[in-house]
Amino acid sequence: MYLKSGLSFIILSGATSMTSSFTCRPNAANGRINMPSKRQNAYTTKPIASSDISTNRHVCLDPFTKTRGGVTEAPRDGTATLNKIANLTASFWAAGGFVAILAKSIKRILPLALEPFTAAAPALSRFQLLSYITMCLGFAYAEGYKGFQLKFSPLVVARAQTLKPFQGTPIHHVLFGPFYAMGLFHASKKRQIVSWSITTGVALIVAMVKKFPYPWRNIIDAGVIVGLSWGAISILGIWMRTALLGNDSRTDPCLPEGLSDR
Repeated sequence: MYLKSGLSFIILSGATSMTSSFTCRPNAANGRINMPSKRQNAYTTKPIASSDISTNRHVCLDPFTKTRGGVTEAPRDGTATLNKIANLTASFWAAGGFVAILAKSIKRILPLALEPFTAAAPALSRFQLLSYITMCLGFAYAEGYKGFQLKFSPLVVARAQTLKPFQGTPIHHVLFGPFYAMGLFHASKKRQIVSWSITTGVALIVAMVKKFPYPWRNIIDAGVIVGLSWGAISILGIWMRTALLGNDSRTDPCLPEGLSDR
């Protein structure tokens, strides 16, 4: 009985000494932590060597990392990607929605602008034809190039870029994105005055032009179509260059004083 107890005590002591050799407590002698060898480490972020694969060595990777091209990378944050997609969608809705408003106006007055060239309408005189061409060129430069491309189109795109649905932008700014991009609300006082003045002025001019006789109303409508078409194309071009290619136009979005554009 005493012999059996002695043998049990020796076996238990040996097992305890073997277990203590794998402890993770600091070593008082050198201040280092005794860890299992590299072959015994359960997780390692060291890339898998080709020799390990060929010799079928068992190497476990940390499940929270991934190895690509021999380099260990941390997983990308999906929230940042979702925010980027949401911001891009909101900006496209604001800028594209305004382009849709322009397109609707172009579609409505296009038949009137082309009426002089139909068989049912009286032919234009030489002076009237020259006026038609001059009106188109004048609106292309004054409204399309100077008005839209140089001033209003960059503003629309810059304001559309400030819409960030999940980063503090109020929901009604996103829902009414096209009108927000036009600067009709949530803009500096000067910008709101200019935007509302232009909108009201255009509505009054349209109502007045409707009373013009043939073919002068058609001639003016032709110039308006050229200007609006130029503006719509410039907005789409600036939006693609800014939102998709990442080229900052450095245009002031004219937000209310004290607010940042980002």
